[in-house]
Amino acid sequence: MGIFGLSLRNLLRHPVRSLLTALSLMVAIFLLCSLRSMVTALTAAATEASTTRLWVQSAVSLYVGMPLSYPTRIEAIDGVKEAFPFQWFGGVYQDPSNFFGQFAVDPEKLLRAYPELVWLEGSPEDFIGTRTGALVGTGLAKTFDWKVGDKIPLSGALFPHPDGVDVAWDFEVVGIYEASKASLDENTFFFHWDYFEKTLEVDRDAPVEVGAIVVSIEPTTSATRVMSEIDALYENGPQRVQTTTESEFQAQFASMFGNVPFFVSVIGGAVLAAIVLACINTMLMAAREQTHDIGIMKSLGFPDTSMFRLLLTQSFLLCGVGGAMGLGLALGSEGGMRELVSSMLPAYRILDETKILAVVLIVVIGLVAGIAPALRSSRLKCIDALSARE
Repeated sequence: MGIFGLSLRNLLRHPVRSLLTALSLMVAIFLLCSLRSMVTALTAAATEASTTRLWVQSAVSLYVGMPLSYPTRIEAIDGVKEAFPFQWFGGVYQDPSNFFGQFAVDPEKLLRAYPELVWLEGSPEDFIGTRTGALVGTGLAKTFDWKVGDKIPLSGALFPHPDGVDVAWDFEVVGIYEASKASLDENTFFFHWDYFEKTLEVDRDAPVEVGAIVVSIEPTTSATRVMSEIDALYENGPQRVQTTTESEFQAQFASMFGNVPFFVSVIGGAVLAAIVLACINTMLMAAREQTHDIGIMKSLGFPDTSMFRLLLTQSFLLCGVGGAMGLGLALGSEGGMRELVSSMLPAYRILDETKILAVVLIVVIGLVAGIAPALRSSRLKCIDALSARE
């Protein structure tokens, strides 16, 4: 019987203890992968943001509107390709708990500004040509079982329909998209700015305002210069603005959750530290119980290096099984977790660097847990080991 066989047999001498230790490590690795993936999902929109898109909002607050003339004046700035409204609608579909982003946009400019938008069903022509047409992400289509041609009524919570608060805004799904980058949310509902503006103007004395403006710039243009010129353009009103890169704009939303990465790191680190101590304790107990067996093996001529490899192999085997179960559980539940947190963290996925980190930690834990018992066993004298009792 080789070292691996002996290691497995020794671990199975106390199957309950070995199983509980492996399950503890499984939970730790699962939490590590899941929590870290939530953090990366939270910051994904900012880290993968486009360098050729800028966002303009009121300098007072994102909830303060700007005159509709702003996009046209911004387009006159050198280096700006185009600018268009990006207006949060805040409607309700069936129930207030069905929360998802809804934005009134210029269809043609949206499609040009977001090359990461990949069409799955319908066509750009349908979206552009249908006044009440809506373009929805795959996340929404899957959640609500929407298909091209479906009629979608939204109750205007922030913008009630002019015909009455009980009258819904009617939309028709004309396209379904997926995102090739996390900078675009797959749980978003896009519809025509023209439909939004003209409908509201029916029963309004004041013109419709825009909450945010997306500015698309040339790749060779300095974003810093354009941002400065936009801010200077409206320095004296009628509404002062604040222009940021898309990365900075997306980071604002991540900051609303507080210092999540810090708390996640603390929680994950504490759990991992506790499991490491449990693994070390298990291996120390295993080494002490095997002392007499080690004495017999040494008397039969097994070298000290074999004792070292025996205990270290047991540690790697125990941690490897537990860690592999944890990583497998995290990967197996990835789809379910994504659906569970899709409304808040649509970019949830276990990245390759998270998988690599998990594997590295499994190896390190196995080494840390097994190195002390392995050294003790290799240095143990044959006569002392034979005189020991479990």
